[in-house]
Amino acid sequence: MLSRVANTLYWMARYVERADNLARLIDVNRHLLLDNETLGSDRIADFWRPIILCTGDEELFQSIYPETHGEDVIRFLTDDPRNVSSIASCIAQARESARTVRDQISDEMWEEINALHLFVRSDEAAYLLKEAPPRYYERIRRSVATFLGISATSHTRDEGWEFMQLGRHLERADKTTRFLDTTSYLPDDGQGGIGAPGMLHWTAILGSCGALGAFRAAHHRFDVEGALSFLVFSRNFPRSVRYCADRVDECIHLISGSPRGGFLNEAERVSGRLLADLNYGNAQDAMALGLHPYLDGLQERFNRIGELIFETFVLMPEMFESQRSMQQRGHDALTAWQEQQQQQ
Repeated sequence: MLSRVANTLYWMARYVERADNLARLIDVNRHLLLDNETLGSDRIADFWRPIILCTGDEELFQSIYPETHGEDVIRFLTDDPRNVSSIASCIAQARESARTVRDQISDEMWEEINALHLFVRSDEAAYLLKEAPPRYYERIRRSVATFLGISATSHTRDEGWEFMQLGRHLERADKTTRFLDTTSYLPDDGQGGIGAPGMLHWTAILGSCGALGAFRAAHHRFDVEGALSFLVFSRNFPRSVRYCADRVDECIHLISGSPRGGFLNEAERVSGRLLADLNYGNAQDAMALGLHPYLDGLQERFNRIGELIFETFVLMPEMFESQRSMQQRGHDALTAWQEQQQQQ
């Protein structure tokens, strides 16, 4: 498979997954705040602020919206054209990626992602977002689920499929850690409410990951350690960090053709080491280290795996030498060059 095609399929899947996760995050948190009418405006702002911080877009958000208000956060993450990581922007980029590789995906996949893109840009979407936001986010989530279902039943299990699975699970694992990391940004007001990560906030995290029902079925009572263990170390829940890391490691080995348990390239080595740490880790270790440092470390390792995937399977040898020299001149130059290559 051409490296350009593989890279495009990889990012198409990542953008679709990112849009789905943001829709889940916003919709669940909106519902929880509507159910808790006793919160004042200041405490509601304290609830939304960590959501921006966990996405890593706080500088851009503050440059556009000096004050933190719930509606501003929702707009910024949903359809603000100035945010390239909003739901609307992710869907547009996924649709553009799909357009450039239409011969590599099924007609049904293209029709679904194109229909979702047209919906986001339509007057109907603008009306729903203003008058009935839950219906808007439900439409996004159902369309993404339909796209994933169509992909699973109409795409051959070739290298292109593995690159799509690689992008989807890498993005999903990253977002799960970021949802969990919102607890690190809550100001501790000593009252056990929204200022501290209590039941309300943990329920939002589980709901954003689609894990609330599965967690309740597996645990008879709620506790923070159980929720953390379920979302990070579960071997069976498909949105847990450990489950996604296992699929990432499997996909990398299937693409390279090497057996699991060893490594032939740096991407396999780093992903295998991450999976081993998750296999033998537990919630007590994470909490002893500190939840934020632990999750921040996972995010850095996922970012490194993404870079190694690009270097191993996308770059041509002569491009890699150019990339190496650019890396010496600074990380910003490397990032700009990689984005340019991805667009090409």
